[in-house]
Amino acid sequence: MISMQDIFVHAAYAGAVLTIVAFIIGTWVHRKLQNAIANPVIIALLLIIAFLKFFDVDYEAYKKSSDVITYFLTPATVCMAIPLYEKLSLLVENLRAILLSVFAGTIVNLVSILLMCKAFGLTHEHYVTIMPKSVTTPIGMGISEELGGYVTLTVACIVVAGNLGFMAAGKVFDIFGIKEPVARGLALGNASHAIGTVRALQFGMTEGAMGGLALALAGLMTVALAPLFASLL
Repeated sequence: MISMQDIFVHAAYAGAVLTIVAFIIGTWVHRKLQNAIANPVIIALLLIIAFLKFFDVDYEAYKKSSDVITYFLTPATVCMAIPLYEKLSLLVENLRAILLSVFAGTIVNLVSILLMCKAFGLTHEHYVTIMPKSVTTPIGMGISEELGGYVTLTVACIVVAGNLGFMAAGKVFDIFGIKEPVARGLALGNASHAIGTVRALQFGMTEGAMGGLALALAGLMTVALAPLFASLL
C-alpha cells in the first residue's frame, strides 16, 4: 500500500498542491469571517502542519516537493511594483519623506534586534537569523545564509513579522490616529514586507503602492547595512 510519505517523496509537486489548497481554504475562511486575525497565511500553515502530522509526512519530503513555490516568490514580489507605477506621481511628490521614513524604519529594526539579542545573551548566529525579519522572504533568506544564520528560522521570523503586521495594523492605526494613506502603506511595507503590503492593498491602492515601495527600499537598505550591523555582535 502506498503511503502519503511515498506520494510526497515521488510526486514532484505534491507539496505545492497541498500548499495551494491550504491557502485557498485560508483565503475562503478570511473572506467569510472578514477579520484580520483570520489570516489566510496562518490558516494555511496550521492546515499544512496538521496534514503532515496526521499522515506522518516528513518536513523534508514536503519541502522538496513544494520548492517550485519558492521559485515564484521573487517574480511575485516584483509584481507589487504595479500599484506603485500607477501612483508614480505620488512617489515623486513625497520622495524625500518616503526615503527618510523607510531609512528610519530600517535602522530601528536593525538596532532594536541588536539590543534585544545583547540583552538576552544571544549569539552572532542568532542575531543574523532574526535581523532580516522585516524584509521579504527571498532577500531575508539570502542575508541570513550569507552572514551565517539559520535560514529556516529566518523564514519563520519573517512569517511571524508579516502576520503580526497583517493582524495588528488596523488597531494600531486606529489607536494612534494614523489616517494618511502614504504613512499607512510605508509602515506596513517597512515592518511587515509582502504580507504587510497585501494588508495595505486592502486599505486602498495608495497604501498598497507605498507598501510595495517600502518593501523594496527596506530590502535594499537592509542588504546594504546588514554586514555592518552583523559585525557588532
